[in-house]
Amino acid sequence: MSVVNIQEKFNLFEDYWSPKKIGELNGQQILLAKIKGEFVFHKHDHEDELFMVKKGVLEMHLRDEIITINEGEFYIVPKGVEHKPVAKEEVHILLFEPLSTKHTGDVVADITVETYEEI
Repeated sequence: MSVVNIQEKFNLFEDYWSPKKIGELNGQQILLAKIKGEFVFHKHDHEDELFMVKKGVLEMHLRDEIITINEGEFYIVPKGVEHKPVAKEEVHILLFEPLSTKHTGDVVADITVETYEEI
C-alpha cells in the first residue's frame, strides 16, 4: 500500500452518487463520492456509516431533524437510522463503512450501485 492523495483521487471522476473505493482495512472500506441533489431515504440495519465532508456543505436529513455537516467535519449515522443525504451544491465526501454496507441500504433505487469502482 502506498500513500493515497485524496484530492488526486477526487480528480479522477466526475459522476455523482457513485462512490469510488480507495482503500480497505479491518473489514471496512474507504470510499469517496461527489454528490449533488437529493439521495433516497434509506437505512443500514447492521452498520454505522461515517460521512466526512471534504468540500462543501452536506445536509443529512433524518426523519425528525436535519444535521448540517460542514467542510472538515464528519457525522456518523448509527445503524438502523433512516437518513437521506442532500447536497444543494456539489459536495465531496469520504465515507467509512463496513464492507457489507449496501449503497442504498434497505432500498433499491435507480441510483443504487451494486459494486464500487476501485480507483
